[in-house]
Amino acid sequence: MKKTLVFVENHRPVTDSLTVAEVFGKRHDNVIRDIRTILKELDDEWGLLNFEETSFTHPQNGQIYQKYLLTEDGFTILVMGYSGKEAMRFKVKYIQAFRELQNQLLQKQMLLELPKNYKEALLALVTEVEKNEQLEADKLALEQCLAEAEPKLTYVDQILASKDTVCITQIAKDYGLSGKRLNAILHEDGVQFKVNGQWVLYSKYQHMGYTHSHTVQYTRSNGDRGVQLQTEWTQKGRLFVHDLLTKRGIVACMDRGQTTTNVIPLTS
Repeated sequence: MKKTLVFVENHRPVTDSLTVAEVFGKRHDNVIRDIRTILKELDDEWGLLNFEETSFTHPQNGQIYQKYLLTEDGFTILVMGYSGKEAMRFKVKYIQAFRELQNQLLQKQMLLELPKNYKEALLALVTEVEKNEQLEADKLALEQCLAEAEPKLTYVDQILASKDTVCITQIAKDYGLSGKRLNAILHEDGVQFKVNGQWVLYSKYQHMGYTHSHTVQYTRSNGDRGVQLQTEWTQKGRLFVHDLLTKRGIVACMDRGQTTTNVIPLTS
């Protein structure tokens, strides 16, 4: 096919609705109709970027008609529904033409950007060195931020690594607290209250997945056996407790000395 499928308009490779109509053997008014149907279903900004309405003068009658300039993306959307062996062959030729013209424009741009004399070459080298130095500085700054943040994540990482539930005493031990003291803190902060010897969450927290109730067997002083419900905390709940204690300034034992957070004196 000798016809130019793709050409440059406003520094970018495009085709137009006239060319598409001729190549795919369609009436131009039908191609215009297809484009306008597509535009109704597209985001306005995307449509304007990829389908530019313009005009042309008919070579035979001299009258002015509307046509559309199409980017590669616009062309792809338009011909997506065109079927048949010949249509597929023309789609491939179009894609190849777009790629070839894009490469030509890129090569021209690269030639324009090449230094034309020693002074320009030296300035380009200085700019590149400064850019690399800035990238290296940004990299070092990021590494420092990560290094500073890593110790603070140690206890959280330990929580996330575990899938088991834990009792309140186990959590309390991580902070140098007794289970009794931690239960009291959670009660003071409106998280839980006691019912028949079991700490249960207020309704605000009951559906958060923070706890599970487990049945525990015990032996009475007279030898009889009994059962009691005991609240255990999930890892999600453990993170919740961690955040709550952090707000109070209570830091996990393994994180002390790695952060400047003030630790409130602990009491049992």
